Amino acid sequence: MPPTPQIYRRSYQVEWRDIDFNGHMRNTAYLDRAGHVRMSFLHDHGFTPREFERLRIGPVVFKDEILYFKESRMLAVYHVNLRMAAVSKDYSRFQMRNEFSNDEGERLAVVVTTGAWMDLRARKLTVPPSDLVKVLGQMQRTDDFLEIPGN
Repeated sequence: MPPTPQIYRRSYQVEWRDIDFNGHMRNTAYLDRAGHVRMSFLHDHGFTPREFERLRIGPVVFKDEILYFKESRMLAVYHVNLRMAAVSKDYSRFQMRNEFSNDEGERLAVVVTTGAWMDLRARKLTVPPSDLVKVLGQMQRTDDFLEIPGN
């Protein structure tokens, strides 16, 4: 049995630019950081921006959902995990989950991103190349992981 993949995790600090009028982390800062963590995972596994450019494919986001649990304020350290929540059999469509927590392990927010892979030449959805499928298959899955019906 292959080893269980580790949860991909990055740590950050709430910056001035992340703060909203009420003094806590703004909603778009969560979305920005979630996107950065997803792209960092791909980069760290050999899928750099140049590689995507060479392949002429890229991720496209259909929907982001944010659930908030606890405030995060200026200069607070927080951690962002990335796991696969759902994927189609051919990996052309996906749902990834970013979980935000503080140093005490308290849940701050969850961002669920639904997307697919786009052929940038044809401007149509596509099946990712086998090397990318292998990398996506290495991403730890959520406890409530689902297979997306269809391909």
